[in-house]
Amino acid sequence: MHVKKSVIQALITEQKDEITSHHIYQRLADKLEPSQNAEILRSISSDELKHYNSIKETTGMEVKPNWWKVYFYYMVCIIFGITFGVKLLEKGEGTAISSYQALADSYPQLHEVIKDEEEHEKQLIGMINEERLQYIGSIVLGLNDALVELTGALAGFTFAFQNTKLIALTGLIMGISASFSMASAEYLSNKQDKSSRESLQAASYTGAAYVVTVILLILPYLLIGNPFISLAVTLLTALLVIFFFNYYVAVAKDLNFKKRFLEMAAISLGVAAVSFLVGVLVKQFFGIEI
Repeated sequence: MHVKKSVIQALITEQKDEITSHHIYQRLADKLEPSQNAEILRSISSDELKHYNSIKETTGMEVKPNWWKVYFYYMVCIIFGITFGVKLLEKGEGTAISSYQALADSYPQLHEVIKDEEEHEKQLIGMINEERLQYIGSIVLGLNDALVELTGALAGFTFAFQNTKLIALTGLIMGISASFSMASAEYLSNKQDKSSRESLQAASYTGAAYVVTVILLILPYLLIGNPFISLAVTLLTALLVIFFFNYYVAVAKDLNFKKRFLEMAAISLGVAAVSFLVGVLVKQFFGIEI
């Protein structure tokens, strides 16, 4: 079968992606304990190798995998969890399907590959059940409450106190106290429907998310002498936390990233703006200087 040079080049690109995906899925499967999820990943890895060999019959070339990509996804899975890593890789599967559909007229055998790739997506969706995703609601509760409450409080403190150490100390005391309060409330809320162990885990995730957020938001006030620059860095930090967390949830849970990010950012920054204004008015009205 005669194939145009441009098609051959496109096929070589896809061939490289197939052998790369083969190694990624194989490593992910090896990382998991023996389970149905591990077997699914091994099955997909085997299919990717079959696709590689099928394309190789047309290109007549041996292609090496992209080892950087293999290591990247492996580390992503170690740091952020198998679910996030697999779902992120799954987005690449969608790109592969589009590429194959564009080449299918020149290479009809790709119709079988397309069918396999579409089946991979169905298998990958919801295939892994990770504890951290079971308690994502608890993490959102702690993270969102800390962002809204503390960014607002720090904005108000910034104008009222204008002393970075005092602002940091006040924010830290308030934040740690609030984290225990939120964790306790989450425990009591879950205790109605779940076991004591599950309720305690939910409370732990809520409290941990709150404390980590508190530390990240207060850190600029400990490192920067100017309170207003500290506030600007804190607000930027809040946006980055919102961005990365919502991206993580959107990928892992197949949700709308843009909508969630804009909504959470608008609430946090809106509360901060109102609180800053309140701090200005309180200081002017009472004439308190610290």
